[in-house]
Parts: sequence; structure tokens; C-alpha cells
Amino acid sequence: MKRKFAMLLTGIMAMSMLAACGNGSSDSTSASASESKSKSETSSLAVSKSEDESTPAKETTILVAAAASLKNAYDDKLIPMFQEANPGVYIEGTYDASGKLQTQISEGMEADVFMSAAPKQMNELNDDGMIETDTMTDLLENKIVLIVPAEGESGLTSFEDIVKADSIAIGDPASVPVGQYSEEALTNLGIWDSIQDKVSLGTNVTEVLNQVAAGSADAGIVYATDAASMPDQVKVVAEAPKDSVSKAIYPVAVVKNSKHGTEAKAFVDFLKSPEAIAVFEEYGFTNALS
Repeated sequence: MKRKFAMLLTGIMAMSMLAACGNGSSDSTSASASESKSKSETSSLAVSKSEDESTPAKETTILVAAAASLKNAYDDKLIPMFQEANPGVYIEGTYDASGKLQTQISEGMEADVFMSAAPKQMNELNDDGMIETDTMTDLLENKIVLIVPAEGESGLTSFEDIVKADSIAIGDPASVPVGQYSEEALTNLGIWDSIQDKVSLGTNVTEVLNQVAAGSADAGIVYATDAASMPDQVKVVAEAPKDSVSKAIYPVAVVKNSKHGTEAKAFVDFLKSPEAIAVFEEYGFTNALS
């Protein structure tokens, strides 16, 4: 009897120990799961925070429609200068004859800034309500010059001597400001009509410059800044007499329908800064603000 009682007691004690072990394991598993969940949540927050911190600032690209004669100064120095000082703002330049750019803006090109090589195109867009009038600024002045190929002797020494050339490159007066200045000067000098059978019309000033540089034209009329960009290929023989032609003024302004008005105005303001004016002067332009 005592033996049976002892075996029963031993069994009860064994069951109690197993129960106790079971509870401990459950508590440990629960604690482990809770700790794992906490670590997981902490890790998730860390990733989220990291992702927030690494998200780049919003980038903005503004389109600047500018006269072809501005391309070198813009691309070489002015655009890089502005972008370095304004992280996240990028400038895309499109360059052509001012008349062409005027037409493209009128037809819906989403330009943010317009800079023409003559007041005519800017004023017409402004009259059509397409320019932020209070941002319009006459920024630069250029000179109208007669050029010939650098090699060889042309025999031309004055603007009037253009009549001696067998082939002449001139910007199309219908859309190219330098062509309009050329027609004005040659008309006032009384020789426009006499050269018409020798003239080939360029679609922009760069085309005129390249024709003379390649020797496909004996003479051409361009801006002084264009001639300065190819000193080894063309040479200036004369400047248009001041009483024969209007000043070649370059106005700049924000386009009214710009989707990035703040950035566009900042770029226009930058172009008026002493640092930007110094660059323009380096490329042969004259400051029209002074």
C-alpha cells in the first residue's frame, strides 16, 4: 500500500514539473515574439526615415528661347553658373532666329524665358499678351559688321565695299534680326537693291557666319560677337556706319504662360547681375543697362 502511494505521489510531482516547464516555454516564446515584433517595427521606421532623408529635392527645368548669337555665352558659361548657384534648377536652351522663336512661342512652345536679338520680336509678343511686361529688360547691345573669309585678300575695306563681292550671305530679313539690320543699313547706304542678285539668305546668323567661314560666300553681315567666335576663319573688315542702322538691342523677359515663373524670373534677374554682364562682355556684347 505504501509502495502504491509512493508511486502515485511521484507521478503527481512529475506532472507538476512538466506543467511548469510548459508555462515557462510559452512565456519565453511570447517574449521572444514580442521582442522580434518590436525590432521589426524599429527597423521599418528606420528604413522609412532613411527613405525620407534620401528623397532628392524637386527638380525643375526651364526652357530658354534665345537668339542664335547668344548660344556660346549661354552654353559655355552662363547656364553652368546659374545651375551651380541654384541646385535642382536646370536650364535648357533652344537657339534660332528671333523671328522663328517668336512664331514658335506664339504657336504654343512652352518657353519660360525669351531673349531676342532685336526689340521687334519681343514687342510683338508683348502686344499679343504673351510676355510678363514688368520683366522686360533691354539687356545687351551688339554691333553689325561686314566679314570676309580669313584667308586671302578680299579687297573690301568699308561697309559700302560689299558691292564688290561676287557672293554675299545675309540673314533673311523676314525672320532674322541681323538680316533686318543688314537691309536697313544697306538701304540707307543706297546699295540694297544693287546687290540682290548676289545675295543668299540665311535662316539665322550662325548660318550666315558659317557660309563665310567655309568660303561659300565672299562676304557676309553678322554681329560682332559672331565674328569674334571664329577669329581663325573670318575677319571683320568694317562696322556698319552708326547713322545707317538702329542699335542692335537684345531684350529679355519671362514668358507669361511659364509654368515655372519663379525660376524663370530668377534666371532673368541673374542675367542682369554684374557677374553675368561680365560674361556677356567677354563674348563681345555691350551692356545696355548702363
